[in-house]
Amino acid sequence: MAGERQFDLVLFGATGFTGGLVADYLAQVSVEEPFRWAIAGRNPEKLESVRARLAAIPGAVRPALIMAGADDADALSRLAASTVAVITTVGPYEQLGGPLAYACAAAGTHYADLAGEPRFVHRLHGSCDALAKQNGARLVPSCGFESIPPDIMVMEAVRELRRALGDRVFNAVDVVAKGGAEAHGRVSGGTWQSAIGVMAGMREWWGQHPAHPGENVHAVKTPFFHEDHWQRWALLVPTIDPEVVMHSARVRRDYGHTFSYGHYLVARNPLSLAGLVAGAGGLFLLAQFDRSRRWLLGRLLPGEGPGQVQRDNGWFTFHVTASAGGVTVVGTMRGGDPFYGDTARMLAEAGLCLALDRALPAAAGVLTPASAMGERLVPRLQRAGLTLELRLLRHSALAPS
Repeated sequence: MAGERQFDLVLFGATGFTGGLVADYLAQVSVEEPFRWAIAGRNPEKLESVRARLAAIPGAVRPALIMAGADDADALSRLAASTVAVITTVGPYEQLGGPLAYACAAAGTHYADLAGEPRFVHRLHGSCDALAKQNGARLVPSCGFESIPPDIMVMEAVRELRRALGDRVFNAVDVVAKGGAEAHGRVSGGTWQSAIGVMAGMREWWGQHPAHPGENVHAVKTPFFHEDHWQRWALLVPTIDPEVVMHSARVRRDYGHTFSYGHYLVARNPLSLAGLVAGAGGLFLLAQFDRSRRWLLGRLLPGEGPGQVQRDNGWFTFHVTASAGGVTVVGTMRGGDPFYGDTARMLAEAGLCLALDRALPAAAGVLTPASAMGERLVPRLQRAGLTLELRLLRHSALAPS
């Protein structure tokens, strides 16, 4: 595919807040890993301004410009046909993401976004999965803080379990994994708009939650507990992350005889979790009514975002445990600003992985980071500044020596 396309990678939405961070990072890494790329959007003056800013980075590959709007099907089709892979920061995805994803599926072009919107991802499966499989495209939503840390850390923990137990034992055991996220950072207007939209549609999402009867992948439903390995209290949360991890297990089929996963918000103090739940509950309630939802949406507008100092003070830690056959793997992924700085770098590296890396998992359709890119994504995340750690605990005579 690479030899047939004009570009390796196109960034759609480079003039937005998060898109600008992605563009900056791509320009920086192009110094050491040159690639053919373009930035795309609907405003030529703003695109030229972004390109001029990137030109100040010594040795960076200069991007081309592509004019396309999120609702211009013809322009999006031409964009998709010109490149090996597309990454997009143009959201809310439920409102604006569908046409570009469909154009990529039709053109056999790989696609990655930052969607944490379950209804959008569910609709992507319905509208694009078969077409993407037919044309060999990998469509990978949720390539930021949602949901690369849980998806990749669970994959790595399960791989460590397999190494410890050996293939024969591992393929016969039941794997139970739990993930817990803690973070500090300030959201931007775009993320705020998407989050309120997710809350407004959450009742519908719960009603449409996909069922997979008879399969060997299950949800852990323990609502609240203290995880001694993390030294944290953990509260089950209804985000897109557990769906992503379980979809990886279904596609990869190498997560044990059966696989169960639960996704949690964690804190050292249970009162902190209670405060977060109370705040989220209030927002959820306000998001259900038109008048209060409009008021919420007006609190933080698209294009607004945290400054450099605020982003520098951001951080996240993602904890994971995976247990089977008398062995437990405990792991962490740590990074900086979860919502913008590191999310931008995660998306950029995911796009580069799809565009440039070979020997990716043999899969197509609507996928996840672990099922679309697998182990090839790990060194790219490390280049982006994320740290991954795993340790193995043997706690039963069942585990082989």
